[in-house]
Amino acid sequence: MRNGLLLVVSGPAGSGKGTVLSELLGKSSDFCYSVSATTRAPRPGEQDGVNYFFLTRAEFEKRIAERRMLEYTEYVGNYYGTPRDYVDAALADGKNVILEIEVDGAAQVKRLFPSAVLVFLCPPDLETLERRLRGRNTETEEVIARRLQKAKEEIMHATEYDYIVVNEEGGAARAAEELLAVAQAERLRAGRCAEERIRSFLGA
Repeated sequence: MRNGLLLVVSGPAGSGKGTVLSELLGKSSDFCYSVSATTRAPRPGEQDGVNYFFLTRAEFEKRIAERRMLEYTEYVGNYYGTPRDYVDAALADGKNVILEIEVDGAAQVKRLFPSAVLVFLCPPDLETLERRLRGRNTETEEVIARRLQKAKEEIMHATEYDYIVVNEEGGAARAAEELLAVAQAERLRAGRCAEERIRSFLGA
């Protein structure tokens, strides 16, 4: 079985990454979601091992020292990162693995996995992003201001990604379809499948 596709999705807080990726997972069984680890506190309704692996700062730094994180970054005072074991196993099993990570982490992954496909998910404009952040009713004015500033910085890195998908208001299903199209196009790229197709044609 050929290895799966590593799909890296980044975007500002409030861009709707969780909603879009839930739509994607509901549309295709070929994808699995790599649960990230973080040192931030759980939000209401979030479950350990489902939304994130919630770790203490000491636990997270121990995993860094043991090289058990595929990538990690510190964002708004908390660590975020990707446990490596699950990703390696899922790719070897032929699954398409989705990593929902920050810009810094995406760059780290691309260096380790040049074949990874990077997608930047963004809202249509800054006003929409601010409205979404305020609609959460979970963050202070100070945190919202920091997230908006961070979003302005992150959008400047969008050109470093392979694809850009805009999540319009109420458009999560369409954005998920566009992510599916990205994965399907990458599966057909000659650099990924030419050797396999040639062997199949020649009966080798």
